[in-house]
Amino acid sequence: MERNVKVRWDGVTLPGTLGIPPGAPALVLFAHGSGSSRLSPRNSAVARALRQGGIGTLLIDLLTEEEDTEYETRFDIDLLTNRLTEIVRWLGTNPESRDLPVGLFGASTGAAAALRVAARLGERIAAVVSRGGRPDLAMDVLPGVVSPTLLIVGGEDHEVIRLNEAAYDALGCEKKLKIVAGATHLFEEPGALEEVAALALDWFRSHVPRPEPT
Repeated sequence: MERNVKVRWDGVTLPGTLGIPPGAPALVLFAHGSGSSRLSPRNSAVARALRQGGIGTLLIDLLTEEEDTEYETRFDIDLLTNRLTEIVRWLGTNPESRDLPVGLFGASTGAAAALRVAARLGERIAAVVSRGGRPDLAMDVLPGVVSPTLLIVGGEDHEVIRLNEAAYDALGCEKKLKIVAGATHLFEEPGALEEVAALALDWFRSHVPRPEPT
């Protein structure tokens, strides 16, 4: 079900893991947070739950190993946005994924990049889910997001709740803010990440465009 892929753009090669269950109605591209990678255990767990629910996934590095050692690059939201945009375009040319609607799942700073891509690409993005995200880093473009957006925040992540509440107010699309009781920023508490995965699966399933009747 999974295979390694490489996306080459602007002189860099970004490794990823693509998994598409048979008959998948959509594919979710993951945008990890600063200091993380495609091997993030939390995003990997959510991706596995999505695949078990029939949704395809692409976990991919947005930075090279060298770039990821530089603090400034980790927080270069414009760079992350540009690379995420190119990966969406690559999915549109890859034979396995080109006919699938694309959703975005962003964590921490990756959520800001995901929302910027959604604002840039419009209806090309079927839906967005943010986990413990920093949507405030995309505040200037949030009114232009048309993709249905779910913001998930841990109930004990008080500062990030405040930032997500402000982002929720700025969004003009279909939207929902879900606070997971008792969870901290990394959702390490028992059952917290499983709740995130269930919420994400339901959101993506609910917002995949239905095929036209023949």
